[in-house]
Amino acid sequence: MTAPPPEMLDFQQFVAVWNGEQGMGTPALHADICQWLEDQWRQDRRELLLLAFRDSGKSTLVGLFCAWLLYLAPDRRVLVLAADYNLAKKMVRMVKLVVERHPACQGLKPAKPELWGAEEFIIARSRVDRDPSMAAKGITANFTGSHADIIVCDDVEVPNSANSADKRASLRQRLAEIANVISPQGLVLYIGTPHTFHSIYSRLPCSELGEEVPFLDGFTRLEKPVLNADGMSAWPERFPPEVIENIRRRNGPNKFASQMLLIPVSTEDGRLELERLQTYEAELQIIRAGGETRFRLADRALRTLRLWWDPALGIRRRHAHKAGDGSVAVLLGEDGRGRFFLHRIRYLAVPAGMEKQAGAVQCGQIADMVADHAIPTVHVEANGIGSFLPETLRGVLAERGLKARVMAENSNRPKEERILSALDAPLYRGDLFIHDSARDTPFLAEMREWRPGGKGHDDGLDAAAGAILACPPQLPENRPARSMVVAAGDFAV
Repeated sequence: MTAPPPEMLDFQQFVAVWNGEQGMGTPALHADICQWLEDQWRQDRRELLLLAFRDSGKSTLVGLFCAWLLYLAPDRRVLVLAADYNLAKKMVRMVKLVVERHPACQGLKPAKPELWGAEEFIIARSRVDRDPSMAAKGITANFTGSHADIIVCDDVEVPNSANSADKRASLRQRLAEIANVISPQGLVLYIGTPHTFHSIYSRLPCSELGEEVPFLDGFTRLEKPVLNADGMSAWPERFPPEVIENIRRRNGPNKFASQMLLIPVSTEDGRLELERLQTYEAELQIIRAGGETRFRLADRALRTLRLWWDPALGIRRRHAHKAGDGSVAVLLGEDGRGRFFLHRIRYLAVPAGMEKQAGAVQCGQIADMVADHAIPTVHVEANGIGSFLPETLRGVLAERGLKARVMAENSNRPKEERILSALDAPLYRGDLFIHDSARDTPFLAEMREWRPGGKGHDDGLDAAAGAILACPPQLPENRPARSMVVAAGDFAV
């Protein structure tokens, strides 16, 4: 057992004093996590995994835990690893703040300002050491030259580090380097939420990487989903049932399961619920006044209107073993409240005999759409064949006197993840609308038949996903939306 000296605060007391200084109490959820962390520490368990739902305050509590461990023994060395270097620095800054302001930590701040950095610091300690008291590193940085007594892996698994098999393998290889950094009997503490079915936090080995045991096999774990086994909120004061349901609606079932219920979700089980897609008949109203152009769909003002073009040769081979790419343009309006309107979906084709001019022909078709709908922004996916098209399109628009902004886009996320992340949540909420004219395109068949890993066409889905993901963040219901561009119709939304 490793207990603090009798005159020192235990962790629960340390947190209570800090919360008191901030004018806050300690919710039961946090008290449970604090008790677990302290119990594991006192029982000399040095491989820990804390999974807690998004916005549960887990990183703040672990930051306080690091400050408490430094308070107990100032000679300790803490290393924070995160997928994003700025996130790692955020925890270091938080611990600095605690050391500065916590009544029990007075005297730990060093006298020399140069020891009190933003990404690492050295507290007043007796030990002479080349490693700081606390430091931050990104998981892709070189940290193997460091030494630490405590390593905190704070959200090392995120979409950008786990959305492909290669990235998942690379992440595991980087984390394996911890063994060369941690001191004997040192503490390794992972905190986060699962972002892939093959999560490093999974209780099952990752078959795609040939694991025979789970990556964190042997780690003592605590899981705190937002709903307990009885379906009750883990933090009812902050997350009452209506807030939890809003989160579910906003994020969709897949993201809610992984980020709030801590259940690794397999994209292979994903599907798009076509029956939740809403339809409308209203035409776009273009309102020009005071030098501004706004858009409405009946009584619904649109915040933005954009066209996303995913170009290809414009030819689909009917009998090919694997579906070829089609060229698709999606005109999307959105109201800033999470409602998206697929107003036009156009599958571009090149007339026979004009294949060599495919790019110019399709740029002309895009220009027609810009002219018809006064579209202010056109996104052109510039991967592969599209690399030269943004400049070509700018020239065509200039020749016609059209002033739309053309933005070249490079997509590096896997297509399946892009489609699910864009369409899953608004479909689940009933906030994805499609104009009647688009129902006559292949789009509905694509949605009905789509499965991750399938070989069917998904060009329209991919273009729609690109348009949705290009939109600014959606606003809470209680905040007024300022229209950068505006749109509406004669249907109830």
